[in-house]
Amino acid sequence: MFNSQYDSKLDPKGRLVLPAKIKAAIPEANGVSLMLRMAEDKCLALYPMVEYKKLESQIKSLNINNPEQRMLQRSFFNSIVEVELDSTGRFLIPKLYQTYASLDKDVVVVGMGTRIELWNPDNYLKNIIVDPADLSGLMEKYLS
Repeated sequence: MFNSQYDSKLDPKGRLVLPAKIKAAIPEANGVSLMLRMAEDKCLALYPMVEYKKLESQIKSLNINNPEQRMLQRSFFNSIVEVELDSTGRFLIPKLYQTYASLDKDVVVVGMGTRIELWNPDNYLKNIIVDPADLSGLMEKYLS
């Protein structure tokens, strides 16, 4: 399971080193391949293969004869790319994906349970609950 947040840096070639705790949480059976997706709120989502396969299975099970479901499938599959970790835990973020998420030098890496999110720091701050009281209120609303 992935959790916490980490400040990271993109190198000039567009490579990102995964924080050690995030890398350690990737199952060994996963190998070096991960799936990178243009995700909600202008972030990137990084999936271990086992989690990606679950999501992929759900998307593939949609009805291609239904225009809305077909559009969902098309949009999902054209927004995802396989990336590989090198021996130091780095992977290349394609330029198109960097642009989509407004990633420059600084990147916030966030563990989100079954996936990892990559954020532009300013965009990240606009998409989290900063006040613990507000967080508690929403937890009470949705988890009670």
